[in-house]
Amino acid sequence: MALRLGKFAFVALGGAGGLLVGSLYLAAAASEGRGGPRAAEPRQAVLVAIPGGRVQIGDDRAPPDERPQFIYEARPLLMDRTPVTVAQFRRFVQDTGYRTDAERYGTASVFDPRIGGWLEVEGADWRRPEGPSGAAAADDHPVTQVSWRDADAFCRAYGARLPTEFEWERAARLGQTPEGHVFKLGDSLKGGGRYLANVWQGPFPLHNSNEDGFRTTAPVGAFGEAPSGLTDMAGNVWEWTASWYRPYDAAKPADRGIGERVQRGGSFLCDPTFCQGFRATARAHATPESALMHVGFRCVVEPSKFTARAGRLAQRRT
Repeated sequence: MALRLGKFAFVALGGAGGLLVGSLYLAAAASEGRGGPRAAEPRQAVLVAIPGGRVQIGDDRAPPDERPQFIYEARPLLMDRTPVTVAQFRRFVQDTGYRTDAERYGTASVFDPRIGGWLEVEGADWRRPEGPSGAAAADDHPVTQVSWRDADAFCRAYGARLPTEFEWERAARLGQTPEGHVFKLGDSLKGGGRYLANVWQGPFPLHNSNEDGFRTTAPVGAFGEAPSGLTDMAGNVWEWTASWYRPYDAAKPADRGIGERVQRGGSFLCDPTFCQGFRATARAHATPESALMHVGFRCVVEPSKFTARAGRLAQRRT
């Protein structure tokens, strides 16, 4: 996980946690206005209806920051069927002229398996997530190297927003795989002779055997659609949420939280024996300006605020 603090980057091995660096990380809670670009053209995206209801958040058997488990009353939402793709983000940039944090800083975080850690690579951005010498991002893959601030600006440009981490977990618990499975501690990532999510295979970080067919990101939906109608809620890329990172049993924080935003869902760097970020309750976190090659996002809209600018509604299942 990488945290960008101003012009400095602090890095650590991938996992469900982040890196707290004394008082320095407080600098990451810099001003984040709610203005920003407004897209003129409607978004080419499909939104799935997520029903409201009572749902368990967290797991008392999981790592400390996923405890204590509790019951949350979720409201109905419309959620992007897939993470935002490279093609969707490109149209946004062409429409609005938006420049990402990685483009403005000139660097972004890239995982280097040769050293088993993260590097700040010049020229890495959403177009070339591993840097100028790496491959161009494929249109049907999740967009990465976008900061929380970039993701927030994108969603708001279409009259949408990022989901809270509780809203995200509600959606994940409706079923992450075609079998309706919600991954828990110790669960197998294989079913029916195939992988159920895009995660790391092999001893992390020394060797990725790519048994699932993908070294980094996969096309959205490559591992099937869950009963909810959503895809990629486990593995592929971590997803930014609107929530500040804090313990579940902490008093409600001030608006600035503790300087980091929560990510959910795990990524292609999650080794089942080390990270297990693909579990429905797993949490990661980083500063809002951090851009990483394994983090993307998806948007949500309240049903009462939905317009065609946000996308189109998925057809109801019969």
